[in-house]
Parts: sequence; C-alpha cells; structure tokens
Amino acid sequence: QLAQIDSLSGILSPGLLLSFILLGIFPWIAKGIVAVVNRRRVYKGYKKPAKFDRNIVVIGAGAGGLVTSYIGAAVKAKVTLVEAGEMGGDCLNYGCVPSKAIIKTAKVAEQMRHGEKYGLDPVTPTFSFKTVMQRVHDVIATIAPNDSVERYSELGVDVIKGYARILDPWTVEIQRNDGEKQILTTKNIVVATGASPFVPPLPGIEQSGYLTSDTLWTHFAQLDAAPKRLIVLGGGPIGCELAQAFSRLGSAVTQVELAERLMGREDTDVAEFAESVLKESGVNVLTRHKALRFEQQQGERVLIVEHEGKEITLAYDEVIIAVGRKARLKGFGLEELGISFDRTIETDEYLQTLYPNIFAAGDVVGPYQFTHVAAHQAWYAAVNALFGGFKKFKVDYRVIPWTTFIDPEVARVGLSESDAKAQGIEVEVTRYEFEELDRAIAESAGKGFIKVLTPPGKDKILGVTIVSEHAGDLIAEFVLAMKHGMGLNKILGTIHAYPTWAEGAKYTAGNWKRANQPERLLRWVEKFHTWRRG
Repeated sequence: QLAQIDSLSGILSPGLLLSFILLGIFPWIAKGIVAVVNRRRVYKGYKKPAKFDRNIVVIGAGAGGLVTSYIGAAVKAKVTLVEAGEMGGDCLNYGCVPSKAIIKTAKVAEQMRHGEKYGLDPVTPTFSFKTVMQRVHDVIATIAPNDSVERYSELGVDVIKGYARILDPWTVEIQRNDGEKQILTTKNIVVATGASPFVPPLPGIEQSGYLTSDTLWTHFAQLDAAPKRLIVLGGGPIGCELAQAFSRLGSAVTQVELAERLMGREDTDVAEFAESVLKESGVNVLTRHKALRFEQQQGERVLIVEHEGKEITLAYDEVIIAVGRKARLKGFGLEELGISFDRTIETDEYLQTLYPNIFAAGDVVGPYQFTHVAAHQAWYAAVNALFGGFKKFKVDYRVIPWTTFIDPEVARVGLSESDAKAQGIEVEVTRYEFEELDRAIAESAGKGFIKVLTPPGKDKILGVTIVSEHAGDLIAEFVLAMKHGMGLNKILGTIHAYPTWAEGAKYTAGNWKRANQPERLLRWVEKFHTWRRG
C-alpha cells in the first residue's frame, strides 16, 4: 500500500488506513491464536461441562481463600468455599493473632519489671500462666466471627466444611466433614491451601515432644506455669517473637540459629539490634549453632547442637520448632493434573496455573508468606478468574511491607542495604534516630531508627527499614509514598501532628534534605541577604 502512494491524498486512502489498522491489531490476533492453541493442548483429554454449578470453587479459608470468596460474592458470582479445618486459617488460629496477643501480655510484664523508666516502682508481675493462655484463646474467639461460616454464608458464599480434591480442570470432589460426598462443576478454581510449619528431619525429633506454631497454643494452655527451660529452634521472625515473649513470661529461653545472625533477611545492623534486645529480655541467643539430633539422657530430653566443631548438650522441658513454613500442596489432586510445584505452585503473572481456569493465591504461591500478601493476591485471583476474558491484571509485588513483632518492632519495605549491594544498585542512606524524637523521649522508648534508601541526590524512596515502637504502623506512610511515586520532599511537606511517632518520617526526610541542600545556590542567597542589610 505504501508503494502505491502517488500523492498526498493517497496517505488517507481506505486501503492504507486498513493496512495500518491490521498491522496494529495483528499482535493481539496472533497472541489470541497462540492462547487458543495452548488451551486446546492443555485441556486435551478432558471434557468441559456444558453448564457449571459454580463460578468459583475456592479451596482453603485462610486469608487468600476468604478474600477471594468475599470478592466473588460481592460481584454476585456463585462461590463455594471449602475448608476442612478452622475458618480463618493459620493467621487467626495459630499465627498472627495468638502471637500478638501473647506478645502484648509479655510486653506489659516487662514494663512492670522496669517501672523506674516511667517514674514508678518496679514490681515483679504475678500471674497465672493458664489465665494468660486463656486470654490468647479469648482473643482468637473474639475475632473468629469475622471469618466464620455464618458471616460468609450471610455474604452469599456457599461454605462447605470438608476436604476438596480436584478431579479435572472443572470438577471438584468434596468429602464433607459430615461424611457426605459432593461433586461440583465450576468455571474456575482457586487453590489457597496455605502453609504449615516445616519440621526438619533431625534424628530423634519424633520422640522429642516438639511443638510448632500450630500446636503450642493448645499445649501451653494446659500448663500451670510457663516452661522452665524452653528451646526455640530458628532465628527468623516467628522464632524471635516467641523467644522474647516467653522469656518475658518467665521461661529460660535458649534460641538456636544455624546462620551467623538472626533475621537473615534484614541488614546486619538490624539483626544485631534484634539480637541485643532479645538478650536484654533474657534470651540465650546461640547463632552459628547447628542442631544435630534429639536424645534422652538420664531421664531428660536434650538437643545436641554443634558449634565450632564441638557438640553441646541443651536440656529442655519444651522445644518449639520455628525454622520456616512449607506450602500445603499434597492431597488436592494437583499432581494428577500435572500442575507443577516444588516448594510452591508454579503460576504465571496472572496467578494462573498450567490450566488457565485454575488459579492459586497465598502461601502456596509465594514469594512472600504473609497474610497481607495472600489477601493482595486474592484480589488478582478473583478478578482474573471472573473477568479475565475481558481484562487480566498482573500481580504487583513492587511495594510489599512486612513486620517482625519483637519489641521494639522491625518493619521493612523495598530494598535493604544488603539487597542494594547484591543487585549492584548505588544508594544514599539517610537515618534518623528515635532518641531525638520528642514522643519517643516522653515514652522512654527512644531505641531504634528509620533508615531510608534513595538514589544518590534524588528523593525517590527505594527502601525503608524502621526499628522502633509501632514500626509496623509507621511503615505505612512510606508504603503509600512508594506505591504512588511520592518522594521524601512530599513527606517533608506534609504536616504531621505533634508530638507523634509519625513525625519520625518527616524528620528523616529533613535529614535527607539537609544532606542534599544546594550549597552553591545557598552561597549566592547568603550574599543576597548581606547586600540587603546594606
């Protein structure tokens, strides 16, 4: 068509315009053809039902499954949610909620011991451990109605208690807890089966009486007193939180970590800070100690660890295994369908598995095992499943915050210094110490800092780490700024109420501004003011 143009009017000829239109839409046509071919290949051997009982069947009622079901019901889709265990998943029943409840009690006990910090007489707290653990279960019971069968049924979700197994890409078999078996056809399936504690295959571990974050709450509720000698195996967030809390409640806690430092995902200065506050709380922190085996010696249970080539024997009354979590992937029919998984289910950027109508969300996908990430992924799984034929959305992992709830808390979003170094990214580091903040001084809680990473000379926020009281709350301002492309200048120009912890963000931005002030311009301004004085 271009070769046939012999005048300016030819540029607007119908033939040429049509050629440009076809050239523009060809990539979409080609992509659609490839998708159809791949779909036919994947689904070969399966017969698609003419009608479906449901729009979505969701397997698992943790954060990922609950949010997926909620969204589906909100847009009037017919949704079935299948859960064999407790509604609310690990976070409500075994993780986030009970751990934060025990952390609060332990923090109050610690404040009582150090009343002199607040002008009070220090006292040794007296309490019933059974009552403390009962409070934990009361907190769970108070929150549970938010995630209950009754609430989701009222929202329009068909909730079934039982075990689900995928028979083919459109059929789910449910072995109900009441003994009945039910088979549903569904347009889409979302796998949100969560994760469980990883138990390392150490010799003797089956006879060790070990506990995990799934089992300790029920077991400890039966004790009359906190365990006298408690070993926490693992130096990640869960291990650190539990070690500090139970040490403050009277246990002699020994924390064993294989790596050189605790909280290996954080920068060295943050890990060192965490170790120091755990030791202040009475925790015996043993880094670079390798767990070898569990034994019985002279009627006592012991853990044998290795350090610098020597074996060390650690006696205990209770041991908590907190070395990580593994996705729940077996028993749901994934293997039979050929859906690939190693540690997590393989999905594309839209959370689709090998079969475009089967999605996954939450801990079974990764790359982050956080409740808020599972809820974040659930939106994409629900929307892409229900409306993906019109518009699909890629999961956005650019700004993911997380918090370790030791005291003081550690919160982070984006790059750390070690991340930047590993990726070859040049950064400028700006710090603000909370010992300078009026509110922190007033509360005798000046330990900690804010650390912000930016490109040299620019105010774009690449990453933030906060170590302080309320760090998990304070990080939100930086998350918002990063999500919407706002830099430190915007934070500096925002009015923060006085005296508040949130002022720390503004003062950090002020430190960056002072380090990047235009010296040459300021010299001219100084001359201008000198001239004005005459």
